[in-house]
Amino acid sequence: MRIATWNVNSARARAERIGAWLDRSDVDVLAVQETKARDHQFPASVFTDRGYEVAHFGLSQWNGVAIASRVGLEDVRKGFPGQPGYGDPEEVEARAIGALCGGVRVWSLYVPNGREVDHAHYAYKLRWLEALRETSAADLAADPDAPIALVGDFNIAPQDDDVWDMAEFEGRTHVTAPERAAFRALVGAGFDEVVREYAPGPGVYTYWDYKALSFPKRKGMRIDFVLASPALRARVFGARIDREERKGKGASDHAPVIVELDGTESGG
Repeated sequence: MRIATWNVNSARARAERIGAWLDRSDVDVLAVQETKARDHQFPASVFTDRGYEVAHFGLSQWNGVAIASRVGLEDVRKGFPGQPGYGDPEEVEARAIGALCGGVRVWSLYVPNGREVDHAHYAYKLRWLEALRETSAADLAADPDAPIALVGDFNIAPQDDDVWDMAEFEGRTHVTAPERAAFRALVGAGFDEVVREYAPGPGVYTYWDYKALSFPKRKGMRIDFVLASPALRARVFGARIDREERKGKGASDHAPVIVELDGTESGG
């Protein structure tokens, strides 16, 4: 079983490339972030025409998450318990969608960016991550053998070698101690990051800004991850980052991340 996550940076703008990537990648489950579409605008046919069931959660022209699966799509959940909102008045954003796919509970997550360290969005990001930790820890406590995958764009570079030059990020979001502590807290709640073992750094990234020729200059960040519960971690036998998909006209600024699992179903 093959699970992938990909921030596509607009599902409508990237529809053709998404379809072509599905054709050649042969993934069973794809978690998508930053669709930038309301539900009625989402190009579902890109997935359904290829035999995938798909669920999308989009409330505006920003954010948006989806899960596509060809191994079943059940018990779809839009948002997670305790997920905080943003703004005045505070509104929950389309940043999390979960579904049971081939026996695995997959969450497609688009963690808030944080913008600037002194911005209200940064505090929102930390609240959002803490709420995710609490609900994920509760899920594992209720069923320690549950195969759960927390996947997506975490907007955090947890280690220094996850950015091309730490000096360039001094005082900026994505690398601050509170953000990294929040990521470690998710790991501490029982979820292992399973890609790094198979795609170690330094110089291995999942995101490259469109500006200043960042991609050809290899000025990237590793911010897209797959975090697996113990039962799911035991099934992982491979992982990779598809850097090739970042190349060419009309590419997303993120690369897909793929994890290989033994078997189709496990646990409850």
